[in-house]
Amino acid sequence: MRIVVAGGDGFCGWPTALYLSRQGHDVFIVDSLIRRKWDDELRSNSLTPIATLEERVARWKELTGKTIQIYTGDLTHYDFLREVFRQTQPDAFVHFAEQRSAPYSMIDREHAVFTQVNNVVGTLNVLYAIKELAPECHLIKLGTMGEYGTPNIDIEEGYIKIKHKGREDVLPYPKQPGSMYHLSKVHDSHNIMFACKAWGIRATDLNQGIVYGLHTDETLMDPVLVNRLDYDAVFGTALNRFIIQAAIGHDLTVYGKGGQTRGFLNIMDTIRCIEIAAENPADKGEFRVFNQFTEEFSVLELAEKVQKVAAQEGYEARIAHIDNPRVEKEEHYYHAENTKLIDLGLEPHLLTDDVIRGILHAVVDHKDRVIKENVMPNVTWK
Repeated sequence: MRIVVAGGDGFCGWPTALYLSRQGHDVFIVDSLIRRKWDDELRSNSLTPIATLEERVARWKELTGKTIQIYTGDLTHYDFLREVFRQTQPDAFVHFAEQRSAPYSMIDREHAVFTQVNNVVGTLNVLYAIKELAPECHLIKLGTMGEYGTPNIDIEEGYIKIKHKGREDVLPYPKQPGSMYHLSKVHDSHNIMFACKAWGIRATDLNQGIVYGLHTDETLMDPVLVNRLDYDAVFGTALNRFIIQAAIGHDLTVYGKGGQTRGFLNIMDTIRCIEIAAENPADKGEFRVFNQFTEEFSVLELAEKVQKVAAQEGYEARIAHIDNPRVEKEEHYYHAENTKLIDLGLEPHLLTDDVIRGILHAVVDHKDRVIKENVMPNVTWK
C-alpha cells in the first residue's frame, strides 16, 4: 500500500514509518518538525540523542534499500496538504500529527488555543483532502482513551447500546475528557464521524492508551534510527518518568493517591495495531473505533513495578506522593473493553520486569543528558 504517516518524526510515528516500510509498503512521512521546537521552548530534550529526520531516512535507505519520502509542512496549511495528496495518492493516511500532551495544552490560554486549532483544523483538512483527492483512502486516526474519562461503568469500544423509555439505540460512548488536549481529540472524533456519514469516508479511530517503551526491531538496527524518549513532566509518560527518576536517584513522584488507572501498551504493539488497521480497513462510510491498549495499571502500581526492578539493579527508589497538579479522580472504577484488535490478530507485549529493566538500562546509558529540574511537574490544571 501507499501509506502516509503524518507526524512521522515523533515517538509513535517514527517507528511506525520504519515498520511499515520494512513490511514492504511505500511510506511517506509528513511532519512539520514542531516536536523538536517544543523541546527548545520547554528547555527540555529527548533522553536519547536523535538525528535529524533527513539523517534518519538516509540511514534507513542505506541499511534496507527502502526509500521513505519526506514532506515537511503543517496539516493546518491546506495548500500543502492538498499537494501531498496529489503526489502520494495514499491508500491509507496514518494521522499522528497532533499536539499530544495534556500538560502542554494546560500551560495557559495560548497553549490551549494552539492545541485545539492545530489538532482540530489539521484533522478537518485531512478529511477534506480525502474527500477531494482520495475518496477511497482509509483514515487511521490516533485517538485516545482519555476521551472517555473515568466513568463508573465499563468503557465500550466507541459505542454503547442504550435503553431509554422503552426504546434502544447504539450511540457514541459518552465523552468526559480531562484536558484541553483531550477535548481536541473529542472534537476530532465528532468531525470524523460526521465526515464518514456525510461523504462516505472510511475511518478507524484508534483510542490509544499510554504508550511505554523505547525500542522496536527497526529502531535497534542502528543508533541513527533510535527513537526519542521523553521524560519531562510535560511530554514524559508516568512509567518512563519513574524509570528516569529511579536512574538519577530521584523520588518516584506519584500524583496524589496514585489510584488513577489507565490503559497501557508497548510501542511495539502501537506499530502492529497500525498495520492491523491498514490491512483490515473500515467499510466505506464507517467510523470504526478500536480501544488500543493491552493492560490496565494505576499510577501507584507503575511506581511499585519500577521500584522493584530498580532495587534489583542496585538503584534505591523511594515512592513519594505529591500534590496532584491535575483535576482528576485519584481513586475510581476503571474497566475498558479492548477485544477488537486482539480478534484481528494483535499479540500483546506485556509489561514485564524485563521490559522495565531494558528501558532502565537504556536510560542509564544516557542519564547524563537528564535535565533534573524537568522531572517535576510545573503545569497545573487549576
